[in-house]
Amino acid sequence: QVQLVESGGGLVQPGGSLRLSCAASGTIFHINAMGWYRQAPGKQRDLVARITSGGSTNYADSVKGRFTISRDNAKNTVYLQMNSLKPEDTAVYYCNVVDGPRDHWGKGTLITVSS
Repeated sequence: QVQLVESGGGLVQPGGSLRLSCAASGTIFHINAMGWYRQAPGKQRDLVARITSGGSTNYADSVKGRFTISRDNAKNTVYLQMNSLKPEDTAVYYCNVVDGPRDHWGKGTLITVSS
């Protein structure tokens, strides 16, 4: 079983920055991709950013140029640096890890962007 521990959420003012971390532990086969999704109230869960084991990345159009995803393969950890945050970024952010054929999800961390 794979466990994911997320950290770094909270309240931030518009224009501010936050950094999310997600560490995977447990019985890990081979992590192919790691990423972050978010779900705002009343909306579906959508991809924010994703990074493969080779370092290829893709981002939602709404966060391009503001968010940066990175990973530390040795620590099985993925990061999301979020700059220039906007109120519309308010959501629960979920870590996702693709280990072999399986998807694993974190419990989610709330980010609120408000003045």
